Amino acid sequence: MLTVGGLGARDLAGCEHRTALDSSSSEVAATLPHTASAVRRMEAAALHRAQVRQTLRGFHRDSWIDISETGLQSHADRVEMTMRAISSGTRWIWSPALPDDPSGAHGSPEALVATPEGHVPVIVVNHRVSHAAPDRSRVARVTSETVTSPLWAWMPGRDPARSARPHRRDQLRLAHLRRILISAGVRTPWTGASIGLDADSVIITDLAPIWQGYLATFNRRRDIAAGREPTRPSRVGECRGCRWWPVSCEPRLLVDHDVSLVVNGQQATALRSHGVTSVDQLARASSAPDEWAGAPFDDAVVVARAWLADVPIVRRVPRPTIHRADVEVDVDMESHGEDGAYLWGTLLTDNTDPSVPVRYRPFASWSPLPTDDEARSFAEFWAWLSARRAEAAEAGKTFAAYCYSQSAENRWLRSSARRFSGFDGVPTLAEVDEFIDSDQWQDVFEAVADGFICPHGRGLKTIAPLAGFTWRDPEAGGEASMEWYRRAVGIGGRADIGQRTRLLQYNEDDVRATKVLREWIDQRAADEVPTIDELPLAGSAAQDDRRR
Repeated sequence: MLTVGGLGARDLAGCEHRTALDSSSSEVAATLPHTASAVRRMEAAALHRAQVRQTLRGFHRDSWIDISETGLQSHADRVEMTMRAISSGTRWIWSPALPDDPSGAHGSPEALVATPEGHVPVIVVNHRVSHAAPDRSRVARVTSETVTSPLWAWMPGRDPARSARPHRRDQLRLAHLRRILISAGVRTPWTGASIGLDADSVIITDLAPIWQGYLATFNRRRDIAAGREPTRPSRVGECRGCRWWPVSCEPRLLVDHDVSLVVNGQQATALRSHGVTSVDQLARASSAPDEWAGAPFDDAVVVARAWLADVPIVRRVPRPTIHRADVEVDVDMESHGEDGAYLWGTLLTDNTDPSVPVRYRPFASWSPLPTDDEARSFAEFWAWLSARRAEAAEAGKTFAAYCYSQSAENRWLRSSARRFSGFDGVPTLAEVDEFIDSDQWQDVFEAVADGFICPHGRGLKTIAPLAGFTWRDPEAGGEASMEWYRRAVGIGGRADIGQRTRLLQYNEDDVRATKVLREWIDQRAADEVPTIDELPLAGSAAQDDRRR
């Protein structure tokens, strides 16, 4: 836990107010439970680190020490052991312990690697740190190339096959560790190293260009931790997984009707710079600040009015519309990070023939991704979908398939066609693109955006309940499904068949939610959802009741 004046790498990025609360109320923070999503992320990160450790240890067993395996209990003893390993020239030091910097900086990398230039800190992170580089023959001028090293030897070099994906948190952490190493008298170059989710190479980061920015960030965060720089709560994306949100920030923001409750962080900053600090003020605003970006300002005003009136959704138009067809198929895809799409769920509805059952049919692969078995499940899904399209056409019926927020489905449709080109039954990229670009592929998310303003967001889990749908699993959600998948296929242990059933139920509920929502838009929403003009004006009696 952060102490006054002391900073770990986590305290350098993200919410400044969280840093202030962690420092000033460290005893309270120690008692706050982590959110379920945060626990899942920590468990996944720990599993990834363990897998990377096993891989590296296999490669470097002859010059390797794991400080966590020495049995030493005190931090001071682990620091002493680490410094001895550095002095003795041990090539790879896993789980090193470093002394705190006199300025208060503290922290340790996952590993230290001895190089001719000095010891380089290596961090292991549970996200992508690189991706396949574009075809450089098509690029007129390349300004830089990614530097990587293989896992089996320290051999940094230009890598035209990969392109780095810089993360500010990672860069700040590496710079922070370099500072601590220098303070400890360890010779270290201007470089840091990251091993990401792929764990197929080490990405080398030049720390010189970010050093001054790191120092400025460190000094500001140190002042915040010491109480010399005041902060205030403001709702940002990070709040969803923060332990302080329900016990400190949200209650205060609700009392203040803080404007960040209804707009994003950048928009809240722009509004505050023009004196608009509350939802009430935004609801009465007539013009946008010059710095406004994102959704139309008029929408933000409507959202503020709806929030004050406790109205969860507002109609933009007299009668919202959505494309309908005789034969309709709802589609939902489940993927695991960047590894692939393991499940394509479908729900068939024939509106011309009530005798045809509304049936859920999944196409899944339970071999741990990445796997060629993904090609098999994708090909089966595509064959089934194509057959339903053909049957509808032959019967003279119209056809449409629906998803919710097509960017994810489109990505994996196209990616699967590319990656598995030549596999039996896998469509060509041209065939996939023809389908995506046709009227037979519809996005319910876009229909919601066209017809409604949604004060609490347009996510399926937010909007479908307004149409009367309820998920059977109270923990249903994309982040939770990642953990369910790991258990379902036995990543880190034995496969849990029950988790496969849970994932199939979750996927089925998603496609049924999409069906319920699009039918509601078409049949009932015009009667159940108020228009913008029907909202109470700011300062009305209804809104006064909410403030009380």
